[in-house]
Amino acid sequence: MADSHAKQHDYHLVDPSPWPALASLSAFITAIGAVMWMHEKGVAVFVIGMLMLLYTAYVWWRDVVKEGEHQGHHTPVVQLGLRYGMIMFIASEVMFFVAWFWAYFNAAFFPTEAIGAVWPPEGIQTFDPWHLPLINTLILLTSGTTVTWAHHALQHGDRKGLIQGLTLTVVLGAIFTCVQAYEYSHAAFAFQDGIYASTFYMATGFHGAHVLIGTIFLLVCLIRAARGHFKSDHHFGFEAAAWYWHFVDVVWLFLFVAIYWWGSA
Repeated sequence: MADSHAKQHDYHLVDPSPWPALASLSAFITAIGAVMWMHEKGVAVFVIGMLMLLYTAYVWWRDVVKEGEHQGHHTPVVQLGLRYGMIMFIASEVMFFVAWFWAYFNAAFFPTEAIGAVWPPEGIQTFDPWHLPLINTLILLTSGTTVTWAHHALQHGDRKGLIQGLTLTVVLGAIFTCVQAYEYSHAAFAFQDGIYASTFYMATGFHGAHVLIGTIFLLVCLIRAARGHFKSDHHFGFEAAAWYWHFVDVVWLFLFVAIYWWGSA
């Protein structure tokens, strides 16, 4: 009788979960709160929505970690599906940033008379690309090598190297965020100072948000690695974080060349 209920396939049928519904509700509350905040009211609604989102992310991913690390549900077939999902997610992120680059280049190649038909617009003092932006470029490229070091260490069973590489990557990610915050605080233009400022802050700001999210992603992987999670042949959670981090690296190179370097010429 027991054999008749044994699983005869390699797929994982996820148990009923409240987290997708709660995530949708939290995102809706956050969006409403953001709109209200833009009209100088509703900050509390936005904060409540964000706290709900953070809680949902924690409990949902906690369940996924249990399924893969402790319950053995992430078979090779399931891992392949997860990889396809991560690839499609990163592809959607690529298109997200394409929109900001498109807006920037459209304004740069076809400046209107409203901004003096020049780019950058008159009165805009751009950043020196060879100062803080270059420093942040070196920081992020170095972090790409340290996360690769951590990945290779994991593949060869070197847990000490995995933890050291992840630690350095998290520290470098945090430093990048601090340098960008310092850069923003010393900017000669504000978000509302025309099309250049808007496209600059939207592109670099969303990238900064992705760096922060990626740093948290890798920090979670570091905590898991310290607890003995991940094996040389079973570590998609870390692999997904590494893919995401390399994506963040590549986007920054395009931002540095297009907005900081070419855009300031």
